[in-house]
Amino acid sequence: MQSSNRNFTFLFRIYLLLFSLLIVCTSVTIADEVEDESEFSYIEGSETGPEKWGTIKAEWKTCGEGRRQSPIDLRNRRVSIFPDFGQLKKKYRPAHAVLKNRGHDVAVEWKGNAGKIKLNGVSFKLKQLHWHTPSEHTVNGTSFQMELHLLHVSACGKIAVIGKTFKLGPPDPFLAKVLDHVTSIPAGEEKDIGIVDANDVKHWGREYYRYIGSLTTPPCTEGVIWTIGEKVDTVSKEQVEILRRVVHDGHEGNARPTQKLNGRPVWLYSPFRMGPPS
Repeated sequence: MQSSNRNFTFLFRIYLLLFSLLIVCTSVTIADEVEDESEFSYIEGSETGPEKWGTIKAEWKTCGEGRRQSPIDLRNRRVSIFPDFGQLKKKYRPAHAVLKNRGHDVAVEWKGNAGKIKLNGVSFKLKQLHWHTPSEHTVNGTSFQMELHLLHVSACGKIAVIGKTFKLGPPDPFLAKVLDHVTSIPAGEEKDIGIVDANDVKHWGREYYRYIGSLTTPPCTEGVIWTIGEKVDTVSKEQVEILRRVVHDGHEGNARPTQKLNGRPVWLYSPFRMGPPS
């Protein structure tokens, strides 16, 4: 037992060292996230489908060759419980925003200071959120109806994403506030929607997964810090159908297939559980 604890502590220290190195200034920037969806799609087996992204452009080769790609399956046997990460804290604030129909998804982009999160002492400002239907991350092979990504950027352009998954049920209150705008914005355009408070997004719960991955759209840039809430919230069937209906053809199911883990550690912060997930 003592040997097992020592091994776990050693591995966790190695993870913290790698994590610290990953959040210092690097070349990853929010500008890496593709805005023009015309050259890729989510139709598997097509010339522009997910398995071909790495061959469409030279600068997208990481989509095919990368070893730390996202999304992944959060399978119990891959996950290590660690109760000392600490609760994920946010300091969001109301700020001016626009709603964008980017063709491959719908996004809220803040133009003002929408607040921040802190990871290992480094501040990451909230810049944008968007939706995927169905979910991109899976849990023990199970996919969900929707996944929300809140994208944060550090002062030097490092990206941290918080993900929330949703199953069918009562409508999501935050999405309900913007859906009227969604239906009035053609693909490729945006609309000023005034002040938006990210605190209105349902909290992701006290337990969360953490791993190092990539953007899930081309160019699939690696080094992205992922935090996925363990709690599953609800979204209505009508809300999901609207998000799917307003995007371009080939992007209705805008979820990239899960990628190989390639030996990466995946951690679950839980103040309640000490043993491995059941």
